[in-house]
Amino acid sequence: MTRRLLPGPGRRSRQGALIVGVVALVGAGGWLAGSRMQSPADAAAGHRPPDTRPVTVAVQRQRLTASVVAQGSVEFGAARSVSLSGPVGATGGSEGEAAAQLVTRLPEAGATLAEGSVLMQVSGRPVFVLRGTVPMYRTLGPGVSGDDVRQLQSALRRLGHDPGGVGGHYGQGTAAAVTQWYKSKGFEPQSPDADDEQQLGDLQQAVTDAQLALLQVRSGEGGGADSGGKGGEASSAAPASGAAHTLELKSAHRRLDRANMALSSFTSGYGTKLPAGEVVFLPDLPARVDKAKVRLGDTPDGPVVTVTSSDVLVRAVVPGSDSQHVRKGMTVRIDTADGGHVTGVVTEIAGSAAKPGDGKKADGEGGEARADGADGDSDAEGAGSGDPSTPVPVLVSVPRPGALRDQSGSAVTVTIGVSSSKGPVLVVPVAAVHTTSDGEAHVRVERGGKVVGVPVEAGLSAAGQVEVTPRRGALRAGDQVVVGQ
Repeated sequence: MTRRLLPGPGRRSRQGALIVGVVALVGAGGWLAGSRMQSPADAAAGHRPPDTRPVTVAVQRQRLTASVVAQGSVEFGAARSVSLSGPVGATGGSEGEAAAQLVTRLPEAGATLAEGSVLMQVSGRPVFVLRGTVPMYRTLGPGVSGDDVRQLQSALRRLGHDPGGVGGHYGQGTAAAVTQWYKSKGFEPQSPDADDEQQLGDLQQAVTDAQLALLQVRSGEGGGADSGGKGGEASSAAPASGAAHTLELKSAHRRLDRANMALSSFTSGYGTKLPAGEVVFLPDLPARVDKAKVRLGDTPDGPVVTVTSSDVLVRAVVPGSDSQHVRKGMTVRIDTADGGHVTGVVTEIAGSAAKPGDGKKADGEGGEARADGADGDSDAEGAGSGDPSTPVPVLVSVPRPGALRDQSGSAVTVTIGVSSSKGPVLVVPVAAVHTTSDGEAHVRVERGGKVVGVPVEAGLSAAGQVEVTPRRGALRAGDQVVVGQ
């Protein structure tokens, strides 16, 4: 008889746990499969595009300014080359011959030249700077007359050395003033040299000799008259003796006249002179030394220096299309590479030409810009070229250089405010303005979940923004205008 053993309590417990685990695993798999399965309706709903809403931006109220931005370079104005008009004063060599004219002190770059300043030295002699428009073209000295002398006399008077008059004739008063001026600067004036003094002495001696000869003739004439009264013989010879004395007297007078004329002619030009190479006249002072064009030891037979005015300028180039909006007198912002900025004024536009109505156009298009910096002339000029591919040079003056004073040759950014709104206006992005088929501009405004059209009049446009004025309906700052979908 076979005996069947029943499982014990431990074995039954293990079987129950196994069954529970299998059931849990099957349930989890069913849940996972159910979560990944979709009905056809659910699948279609999942592939529909999301609901779209228009892209909007807020209407703003602000002042709008249109600008032209260009790159420029800093420079000083009125650059000009300077040459000497002749040699400096006579400088003797070891045996009296004229020494070589050599540069012994250079112009100092960046130096400011006031009236009476020493620009440089040649062979130890000064080259002065004076204000005047007539160039120095000859040596000035006693006896010389002309506009150049009058110009010199005016300069001497401004320097505090009175020439005694400003009549244009170089006399002894002018010579004395030149002497004082040179000595006040620590230089010896160009006084008469040894040859001049010797010639003066010779001429003075010739006058003295002529005077003595005349006295001798007169003395002989007096003796003849006395002897003529002593006897008949002497008396009979008197007529012949009197004729000889008359001839001798006339000859002596002529000799003295010639000697006096020679002395007078020489002394009229005798005295302190101003050599042609020792003065440079410049029309505007003070001036600035830009660059020396000679080296020490050079012979100054060409340009010796470049000078400029002390005015700071910025030279920029704008596209031809933008130049149509630029006018003389417009205010300019100039930004340096290191973050500094100054204000300038447009003073010149290459190719500019006055056209009928330019003045009114400038007032209408850039009223506020004109108020900020324009000169207000009715003949305001703009660039004459309208070709957008042709760049137009623009010159900007900087009355107060500030950060640009030592920036000659550096690059700067030039911003010209060509037009401005009259105070704060409603402004929207250009993309918000649409034109209907009938040519009317409008913007679309989102209100209460709906989009409505508002007709507007577009005005000034700048930097992607445009001024708008509602023609019908309401448009306020803060309204949301549609710029895209």
